[in-house]
Amino acid sequence: MAKIDPAQFVREVRAETQRVTWPSRRETLITTGLVLALSVLAAVFFLVVDQLIQLAMSFVFGI
Repeated sequence: MAKIDPAQFVREVRAETQRVTWPSRRETLITTGLVLALSVLAAVFFLVVDQLIQLAMSFVFGI
């Protein structure tokens, strides 16, 4: 069984975080904007579909 060395683990984590390619501020803002816009688009789509289903059910059942 491998011996657990917390100091070695911390060194490996630090070395790994230095290899990460972090996004720039501009890339982060663009990505955030896209996520928000697509979330709004999905919400509007499901609102419209829900209203259409409600209208169809009202027509079928006469409620």
